[in-house]
Amino acid sequence: MQNIRKLPIGIQSFEKLREGGYIYIDKTEFIYNLVHTGQIYFLSRPRRFGKSLFLSTLKAYFEGKKKLFN
Repeated sequence: MQNIRKLPIGIQSFEKLREGGYIYIDKTEFIYNLVHTGQIYFLSRPRRFGKSLFLSTLKAYFEGKKKLFN
């Protein structure tokens, strides 16, 4: 049987998403660029475009939770 991964409907926590085996599009390259450019950013996106999830990913990045990024 195939290994079917779940869709993360309504999940806004990066940690829950990674530990629960949900489908995830890796955005760590954006985090690296965001951190190293030294500019101020305003995250203005429509509803349901992943703002909370991206901020949760940033939190995990700065807290040093390396196991979530493997």
